[in-house]
Amino acid sequence: MQFSGNDHTESLEQRSNPKQFFYGWYLVAVGVFLLSISSLGVFRGMSPLMPVLQDKFGWTRTQISLSSLMTRVEGAALGPIEGFLIDRIGARKMVLVGFLIMAVGFVLFSFVHSLWQFYAVFILINLGNGIGGWLAVVTILNSWFKRKRTIAMAGAMSGILIAGVFVPPYTIALNMDFRLTVFIFGLIIMAVAFPCVKIIRNNPEELGLVPDGAASKKSEDKNTPGKITEDEEIEFTVGQALKTPVFWILTVAHVSSTISLATLSIHLMARLQDIGLSSTTASYIELVSSVVALPSLFVAGWLGDKISKKYLVGLFLLLQGISTIVLTVANGVPLALLFAVLYGTAFGGRIPLMTAIRGDYFGRKAFASIMGWSMLPNGILMAIAPVWAAWMFDTYGSYTVPFLSYAVINIAGALVMLLVKKPKLTRATRLRGS
Repeated sequence: MQFSGNDHTESLEQRSNPKQFFYGWYLVAVGVFLLSISSLGVFRGMSPLMPVLQDKFGWTRTQISLSSLMTRVEGAALGPIEGFLIDRIGARKMVLVGFLIMAVGFVLFSFVHSLWQFYAVFILINLGNGIGGWLAVVTILNSWFKRKRTIAMAGAMSGILIAGVFVPPYTIALNMDFRLTVFIFGLIIMAVAFPCVKIIRNNPEELGLVPDGAASKKSEDKNTPGKITEDEEIEFTVGQALKTPVFWILTVAHVSSTISLATLSIHLMARLQDIGLSSTTASYIELVSSVVALPSLFVAGWLGDKISKKYLVGLFLLLQGISTIVLTVANGVPLALLFAVLYGTAFGGRIPLMTAIRGDYFGRKAFASIMGWSMLPNGILMAIAPVWAAWMFDTYGSYTVPFLSYAVINIAGALVMLLVKKPKLTRATRLRGS
C-alpha cells in the first residue's frame, strides 16, 4: 500500500531540528484509536454481552465462555505465526488486514441465530484482532521508542482503558438492539482502520529517523569486539530469547495475571449482577475501574522508564490478586467499588510494564516473534480459565473457588517477578545467532 508524500525530506528536517515533534508520538495516538476499538469489541465488550446472549438465546455461561476457549486456543496457536508475519512483512499491513477481518466479523455477528454461528463469528473476530490488534501496535511502538518506550506504550495502551468509558453506552445499546449495535460497530472498525494505516510506519528508519527521535550517542569502544556499548540495544533472535530463563519467568508471571483478566473480561458483569447490581450499575463499576486505571497506567509508564520494571510489575500483580479476593467476597456496591479501584490500579499499571520489559530485554528486531511465542502458553491457559469458572458456576452456583484460585496464582506471580534478571548477550554471540 503506497501513499504519496515527501516523508524522507521531512524526516531529515526533523533530525536537524530536535525541537520538532517526533513522529513516533503520532503513532502513539494511532495506537490509542486502534486499541480502543479492538478492546471494546473483543475484551471490554464481552462482559456486557454475556447477559444479553443469555437472555436472547438462552445459552448457559459455559456455552458462551466456550467461545473464549476457542478464540484463545486460536490465538495461542497463531501467536508465533502472527509475530513472524509482523516481523517479516511489517505491522502496517497486518493492521489493515486484521481490522478489515474484524469489521467483517462484527457485521456477520448481527446475523447470528445459533450457537455454532456465534462460535464461528467470534473465531473470525479474534483472528482479525490477533493479526492487527495489540501485538501489531506494541511492535510498532517498540521499534519507535527506546528510552521512552514504557511511557509510549502506556500512552497507546490507554486506549484499552478508554474503551471502558464506552462500556455503559455500549451495554445500553446491546440491551436495546444487539444486532444493530454489533453491525454498526463493524462499520466503525472499518472507518477507523484506513486513516490509521495511512499514518503508520513500521519503524523510524523508514523515515530516516532513529528511536526516540535523537541520534544515539557515540561510544569510544563501539567497535570493541564482543562488547555492547551502553547506548546500544541488544537484539535477540527468537531462538536466543527462548533459551533464556527470563523469557519463561516473564511468561509465567504474565500468565498469573492474564488468566484472571481473561475470566473477568467475560464474567465480571455477570458476577456483579449476581450480587444484586443492575446491568447499568455493573457497567458503571467497570467504568470506575477504567477511570482509575488511566492515571495508574501513565504513572507506571513514567516510573518504568526511571526505575526497575520488575518490582513495579510485582507490586501490580499483588494488587490484582487482592482485588480478585475482594470481588469474590463482595456483596454490594461498596465492596464492588473497592474492587474497581484496586483492580483498575493493578491492571492499568501492569499492562505497559509487562510489554516494555520484553522490549528492554530482547530488543526490536524480533520483538513480535518473541511476543508471539510467549502468547502460546499464555493463550492456552487464558482459554481454559474462563470456561472452568463458568462450569463451576453452572455446576455449583458460585465463582468462589475459581476466583480465589486465580487470586493465589496472581500473588504467586508477584513473587516470581523477583527472580527476573536482564539477559546478557555479547556482540559475538549476537552475530553467531543472526
